[in-house]
Amino acid sequence: MPAPLVNPLLSIVIPVYNEREWVAELVRRVLEQPFTMELILIDDGSTDGTRDILPTLADAHDNVRVLMHEQNRGKGAALRTGFAEAKGDVIVIQDADLEYDPRDYGKLLEPILDGRADVVYGSRFLGGPHRVLNYHHYIANRSLTALSNALTNLNLTDMETCYKVFRREVLDGMKLSSDRFGFEPEFTARVSQARLKIYEVPISYSGRDYEEGKKITWRDGVAALWVIMKSRFDR
Repeated sequence: MPAPLVNPLLSIVIPVYNEREWVAELVRRVLEQPFTMELILIDDGSTDGTRDILPTLADAHDNVRVLMHEQNRGKGAALRTGFAEAKGDVIVIQDADLEYDPRDYGKLLEPILDGRADVVYGSRFLGGPHRVLNYHHYIANRSLTALSNALTNLNLTDMETCYKVFRREVLDGMKLSSDRFGFEPEFTARVSQARLKIYEVPISYSGRDYEEGKKITWRDGVAALWVIMKSRFDR
């Protein structure tokens, strides 16, 4: 069983792409949480002025660092850049928009802090409050999760969730190569292959529509199918 953790340093890894309107508020909400933390923001080639805002956030807070990709490479690539720089005992993946609420950190961390889990997924489908949005997105998420479960022998309800929280050592020797949203099924396959202890907890979700800046598309769903199949056999 994993050892309990007392007052660990959290590395909040935040990929950022064209989030000029939201990223400063997101950073404010994260920093309000009562944990010892570092924030690592990775700008993934933003073109909307986000890159001008991020250095001011780093200047204003000693525990905020900014890394830059000169070109857009995708969420998975940004996360790998952030993971390589993380110094914390526990890593929290946080999107830069306001869909996921940092006030959920406490419940996400609990199974790790008390020694029950190596990895915790925050599920949008376990009864937490959520904004009502597109039914087709819901079906796509559940279908991808079901296929991933069939090939990993897990029983997750929300494989595609942003909120994945895990002990730093989970990354040791883990092979990750997906550059875009294929990170989600690839990470899940690697966690399953490593036989790590996994928990799910309910979270709130304030989803955006495309007019509000949502970026994932049907093409990413098709790509995720390929990654699910590939990760089953590629170790």
